[in-house]
Amino acid sequence: MSQSIESEAGDPSEIEARVRQIELLISNLLRGSVVLSLVVIVIGTVVTFVDHPEFLSSPSALGLLINPGTTLPHTLDAVARGLQALQGDAIVTLGLLLLIATPVVRVGISILAFVYERDRVYTFITLTVFCLLILSFFLGKVE
Repeated sequence: MSQSIESEAGDPSEIEARVRQIELLISNLLRGSVVLSLVVIVIGTVVTFVDHPEFLSSPSALGLLINPGTTLPHTLDAVARGLQALQGDAIVTLGLLLLIATPVVRVGISILAFVYERDRVYTFITLTVFCLLILSFFLGKVE
């Protein structure tokens, strides 16, 4: 650690404790987000099979669900409408969106951590990465 950080934050053991707290927060965030998204995906899968029991008994009916041409909700509006109707495919999509959001939220937490640590260089770098991630969501499109 540099002298300026040590003099601002206190002794090295205090700095290590702060860094450890942040690492635990990020670790718990990642673990919790992955478990939450998995639970949501499983719930959505169960709902799909409860709503369509023919998927279990008819290979042709199941083909409607697993064929490459099958469309799932692919806009936030479609996901929201599907969630209101308790559609399994919308619930699964929500779980996948939660999984995709996990690293983005992790980068956001890292920004706050670097601000908390008063590390301007890493705050700027991480903020740049965060902006690029958000920009990629708005500029990217699926065809």
